[in-house]
Amino acid sequence: MVNRVAVLSDIHGVLPALEAVLAEPDVAAADLIVLTGDIAAGPQPVEVLDVLAGLGDRVCWVGGNADRELVEARAGRPASIDVSDWAAGQLRDDQVARLAALPATATLEIDGLGPTLFCHATPRDDEEVVLVDSRMARWAEVFDGLPAEVATVVCGHTHMPFTRLVDRRLVVNPGSIGMPYGGAGAWWALLGPGVQMRRTAFDVDAACARVAAESTFPDAVAWADEYLRSQHSDADALTAFGPRDGR
Repeated sequence: MVNRVAVLSDIHGVLPALEAVLAEPDVAAADLIVLTGDIAAGPQPVEVLDVLAGLGDRVCWVGGNADRELVEARAGRPASIDVSDWAAGQLRDDQVARLAALPATATLEIDGLGPTLFCHATPRDDEEVVLVDSRMARWAEVFDGLPAEVATVVCGHTHMPFTRLVDRRLVVNPGSIGMPYGGAGAWWALLGPGVQMRRTAFDVDAACARVAAESTFPDAVAWADEYLRSQHSDADALTAFGPRDGR
């Protein structure tokens, strides 16, 4: 049984955002930090992985589609996103090996929430899209085969935080640390015995300047301006993701 879990999702290689969240007292005091994928695909991949690896057994790692794509890019199958191809080339071999070994899911018994399954997109696929307003039939489809005892599912992938009930099962999406849609800041969740949706504010101007100064990604300035400043609204993101939700 774990009492307190901090969930960090979709860090996307943004070191200032990660550092801001790790400095939160509730994160420092948590029994465990769970990463729900898309950890390194961004402008500071090496640094982010090194910081997280340095936390040792306090971190439970789950892989996402962007992590898988970094491994594939290193194997000669380029990603469709420029920053991912660039990031793949920056990683050390030990970091690629870590990403290649990440599990698709992890299940923990959490105080107040019961057996809790962590995944990136859905329990069965790292790219499927489910949203806060997905139809109940869609949820039944993506949860098909999930053990009945799983009381809570924690996912990421869409970069928008939400909690909702799905046929008596609690679903939590903590949002994104490094690429938030709908509002600047680093979004995460604290689990046990309930669910707290959290947002860590940080100096976005300073973070953008730091990414621009420290990253060698050619489009680091534009990338940071677009994503750290959350130029994409949640309404825009819901519209864009809608067709992938079967609408």
